[in-house]
Amino acid sequence: MSILSEIVATRAYDPDAIPAALRRRARRSMPIQGEKILVLACDHPARSALGAGNDPMAMASREEVLERCAQILSHSSVSGFLGTADMVEDLALMGALDNKLVWGSMNRGGLLGSSFEMDDRFTGYTAKGIDASHLDGGKMLTRINYEDAGTVATLEACAESIDDLSSYGLNAMVEPFISRWSDGKIVNDLSPDAVIHSIAIASGLGTTSRNTWLKLPCVPEMERVMESTTLPSLILGGAVSEDPETTFRQWNDALSLPNVIGLVIGRSLMFPPNGDIDGTVNKLVEML
Repeated sequence: MSILSEIVATRAYDPDAIPAALRRRARRSMPIQGEKILVLACDHPARSALGAGNDPMAMASREEVLERCAQILSHSSVSGFLGTADMVEDLALMGALDNKLVWGSMNRGGLLGSSFEMDDRFTGYTAKGIDASHLDGGKMLTRINYEDAGTVATLEACAESIDDLSSYGLNAMVEPFISRWSDGKIVNDLSPDAVIHSIAIASGLGTTSRNTWLKLPCVPEMERVMESTTLPSLILGGAVSEDPETTFRQWNDALSLPNVIGLVIGRSLMFPPNGDIDGTVNKLVEML
């Protein structure tokens, strides 16, 4: 029986096996001082972002996506996973999340290419659901568009979610960008100054930042960028690079900064240009 068939059978005829799998999942502790972590991210499909590299439908096959995730997570040096409830539950049923940190993706309402993309509502996990599922934290995308009124509702929802997560003692992973509309599409400003502005805004959300981490792009002048925050930060992978060696060097340089505590990589890890998933994992682990 295929992975897909097994999961479908469980979902159809034994749905209580899903919370049971989450309850019995072996947990791991948050990183200790000096430890750098590597987290696999796969929450893109829920925002209708299925593309990777030159293939706009790279993540269309759920079975293939699960197989790739399980292959990556089978490496003991991969510290965790970030995804929506459907992905987390499928992987938990497969036993792929044992001894991993797991973050639930919270706001996926700002669908890629939609007219309401900046009104990024919390359609995924809630803090209560994350706690009930025995996960370690929640992740929220926080795009800030000075010309789109949908931004303020997203900021307010992010602040409330940070507080909710903190009330459960859970980690809040905040992914901020300064964004703008361009030819009907949302474009993130990856200039150093824009990233610094996004960090300043995201850092002030909520009534406490004690459990807040940032998920940030790797941009030029990262040393200056990271001087703008005391919050622990993870470097995100972004789109699959046409020049992975240069990208790896940039990530490696960023990891030397004191407040960068790891990497959160998705498509660049699941769909590496050379097709070598295991080799890419090993190369990233060497940086940590």
